[in-house]
Amino acid sequence: MSDYFINQPSNEIPTGSTTELLRTSRSLAYHAALPFYQSAPLVSLPHLAQSLGVGQIYVKDEAFRFGLNAFKGLGVSYAVHQLLESRPELATFCTATDGNHGRAVAWAARLANKKSQVFVPQDTTAHRIAAIEREGGTVTRVSGNYDQACAAAELASRQVGWQLVQDTAWSGYEEIPGQIMAGYLTHFQELETTLHPLPSPKVDLVFLQAGVGSWAGAAVWYYLHRYGRQRPKLVIVEPSEAAGILASFRAGRRVSPVGSYQTIMAGLNCGIPSLIGWDILQNGTDATLSIGDEYAKQAMRALFYPTGTDARVVAGESGAAGLAGLLALLTEPKLLALKAELQLSEKSAVLLFNTEGATDPDRFAQIVGAGHRGQ
Repeated sequence: MSDYFINQPSNEIPTGSTTELLRTSRSLAYHAALPFYQSAPLVSLPHLAQSLGVGQIYVKDEAFRFGLNAFKGLGVSYAVHQLLESRPELATFCTATDGNHGRAVAWAARLANKKSQVFVPQDTTAHRIAAIEREGGTVTRVSGNYDQACAAAELASRQVGWQLVQDTAWSGYEEIPGQIMAGYLTHFQELETTLHPLPSPKVDLVFLQAGVGSWAGAAVWYYLHRYGRQRPKLVIVEPSEAAGILASFRAGRRVSPVGSYQTIMAGLNCGIPSLIGWDILQNGTDATLSIGDEYAKQAMRALFYPTGTDARVVAGESGAAGLAGLLALLTEPKLLALKAELQLSEKSAVLLFNTEGATDPDRFAQIVGAGHRGQ
């Protein structure tokens, strides 16, 4: 089952150091200068849209980004670049992760001929750990959840002198997560010749999956900065068992969710929202929606087994979460009020982001069908 919160956003960009980092970001120019850069493809799925009763569905497919099978390399590479511009002597980068972020840190460190230390929660799968190790990262499994892995990485960094590169922020640790958010702006800006021309976007509704909310916060800032009150409707999607943003909206402040932290959406299996993304989310999000794992599975299958002549999209559990939110919204009677608030109709153009491919091949094969192991 799903749950939701309808927000009343101010549509104003909060002031502060993070929003200044976002305003002055030159991430697209940095990424475009990399010899292996390619814009992530935009996929149109008209037959899926017709079958679901909406006008159009677009998917920005990040599974091909930098060969990492996920979007996280955008933020991490930009942040590491900014760090080494001022501190080239840094030798080891450290982070905590549910999988994709840690792999991106290890990859960025290797590109810069640096070392990396990556802390993971106890239930991180072997495939996700192996992917980090293939990029040169040294992995430490923590007896606990994501928040506890973050605490362990921070403590070790202070004790040993490693440079922490975390994508969630807290008081006193804000600049690096802000640079990561600034790096994420690249893939929104890539859409400016297609779905995001001025003066108004060509989409009505955008689903943004969230863990700590850094990527979602960057997206909300982008739409507020580019369109103001003319922006599309923005919906946050989280796992029901780790819905920190939903819990925080209800509390009116950042809180950790009450849940089991047991979800197949590993990249979204996080606790308290990032400090620097929270105000942005409050000011520009129309609603937040929590979903069960079954919707993620349905979405993965819908993308892998396309309707009609639609292209196949290989989406992992977290990557398919945006479509999973749309499926829940179109399926559950208890979400009718939310559907009406978002003005979702047969004419609506919907944008989704596939933030990861088949990052856990065994689980992917179990979900989409035996013998299919993704890419």
